Amino acid sequence: MQFDEFIKRLPKLNNLQLLGQEAHYLMAPTERIDELASLDIEQRNPRWAGVMSLFYPNAQNGETMLVLILRKTYKGVHSNQVGFPGGKAEASDNSIEETALRETEEEIGVERSSIEIYKKLTKIYIPPSNFWVQPFIGIVRHTPNFVKEESEVESILEVKLTEFLADSSIVSQTVDTSYGKMVDVPAFLLTKNIVWGATAMMLSEVKWALQQLEEDKK
Repeated sequence: MQFDEFIKRLPKLNNLQLLGQEAHYLMAPTERIDELASLDIEQRNPRWAGVMSLFYPNAQNGETMLVLILRKTYKGVHSNQVGFPGGKAEASDNSIEETALRETEEEIGVERSSIEIYKKLTKIYIPPSNFWVQPFIGIVRHTPNFVKEESEVESILEVKLTEFLADSSIVSQTVDTSYGKMVDVPAFLLTKNIVWGATAMMLSEVKWALQQLEEDKK
């Protein structure tokens, strides 16, 4: 889809009632769904993070793109995983939206002042790291000059919107998880990278929301 057409549709997100947890669970393994159902999340005193589902135009052909990141390999639960740009809230942040904007600028070099947020999505709890994560849909109207944060980001992934929305982007993958070894999980296959876990669950709601805009256009 051309970016000009994409941004014409985005204002319709304002009145869109989100699918919420139902969308998340479309891309969640049964084990994670059972785990979430058994937890008293607020008793665990979770921290907060903000992330950005950021869309922009391809400079060559005007096609709509989505940016994701591959995280560095490190001793942590999200090592070497694909995710959104974003990160944990700091005391200096005035809101979780500001967190997402600040972290996006830090991780991929897109100035926060250039990002327009169109939709606050459904928050998701991540048990292994004990975080509430608040995702947003945002755009930049130009093709960014991405600059990765070397200490945290292994590479920046540029995904065509058409690839993301295609039925063929959803696959099954066997991975090691916090709740078991060699578990079959639903995942996205994007730019030849497997995207699973909380990021896939959040992407599921992004995909559903954008599909509603497509349906509305028909």
